[in-house]
Amino acid sequence: MKEKRQTAVALSYDQEKEFAPRIAATGRGLIADTIIEKAKENEIPIMEDASLVEILAKLDINEKIPQELYQAVAEVFAFIYRTDQKMEQTSRN
Repeated sequence: MKEKRQTAVALSYDQEKEFAPRIAATGRGLIADTIIEKAKENEIPIMEDASLVEILAKLDINEKIPQELYQAVAEVFAFIYRTDQKMEQTSRN
């Protein structure tokens, strides 16, 4: 059985400069592996959601997230916020 190639999407959002998150990077196979590895190296939380990645991977780099995906992407950023909060608490203890 042929193994499905991994896909990864990196999001970027600056609340002060942008009204919506945008695609920072996207790729399959080795490029996806590189995106994930860079995230780990920089301690950026990684969330797995195959359906959302499949949709987001169709967008171009620097393209803003369409309004119909705001709720799903907001959940990703909420996950990142919670993960960051946990890491801060752990580093203080």
